[in-house]
Amino acid sequence: MPWQPVIDGDIVPGPPIERIAAGSGSQVDVIVGTNTDDWRLWLVVSGAIAQITDGILTGPVETYGYQSLAAYGLPVATALAAYRARYPQAIPGDLLASVQTDWWMRIPAIRLADAHASAPAGTYMYEFAWPSPGLGAVHALEIPFVFDLARPDVTLFGPMLGDNPPQGLAAAMHGAWVAFATDGDPGWQKYDLERRSTMRFDTTSRVVEDPRPWERNLWDGVR
Repeated sequence: MPWQPVIDGDIVPGPPIERIAAGSGSQVDVIVGTNTDDWRLWLVVSGAIAQITDGILTGPVETYGYQSLAAYGLPVATALAAYRARYPQAIPGDLLASVQTDWWMRIPAIRLADAHASAPAGTYMYEFAWPSPGLGAVHALEIPFVFDLARPDVTLFGPMLGDNPPQGLAAAMHGAWVAFATDGDPGWQKYDLERRSTMRFDTTSRVVEDPRPWERNLWDGVR
C-alpha cells in the first residue's frame, strides 16, 4: 500500500498482529470479516479480468507486477494448480481475483480473528456472500446492507445492487451491527480456534464452522 502505519516503537510499538496475539486489545470486542469475491471488483471495473492469461499468471513480477502470482509469495505452479482445483470453472482473471482476495483481505482477517480468539473480549467472524449481479460479493458491497440502505437509488452503491436487493439481508446485517455496537454481541457464536464459527450473510444467512480451511492451510507461513 502507498500509505500505511509505521512501526515507530511508540504509537505503534510492534506489528499489530503480534501485539494482538500477545494480548493488546484483549478487552475490546472485535467483529471482523470479508466479502467472498472481494478483490474481483477492481479487475471487473478496469476490464482487466478478461485480459488475464495463464502466461500473465505464471510470468515474472518484473513484467506483470501484481498480476503475476509470484508477487504473492506462493510457489507459482503449486498455487495455480491449487486454485484451479478449487475453482475448476474459473477463467485466469477469476483465479487472480481469488488469490488477490485471499492475500489482501481474507487471510489477514482470519489471522486477526485467530490472534484475538483467546482474548476475554468477544471475537466474531463473518463472510458476506450475496453476489451483486455481474460482479459477485465484491469489495464494499456489504456497506449498504450494514446501514440498511440496500436500495437501487442509494448514492455510490445503488448501481451495484441491481433492481431488487434482498431487504431481509439488509435487516439482518443492520440488526447484527447495532446489537454488536450496543452489547458487543452480534447474535451468533464467538469465534474460537476449535470451531471457527463464521456467520455467512446471504439471502439465507447461517453460521458455518471453519469455512476456509483450504485457504488457511495454503497460506500458512506465507501470509
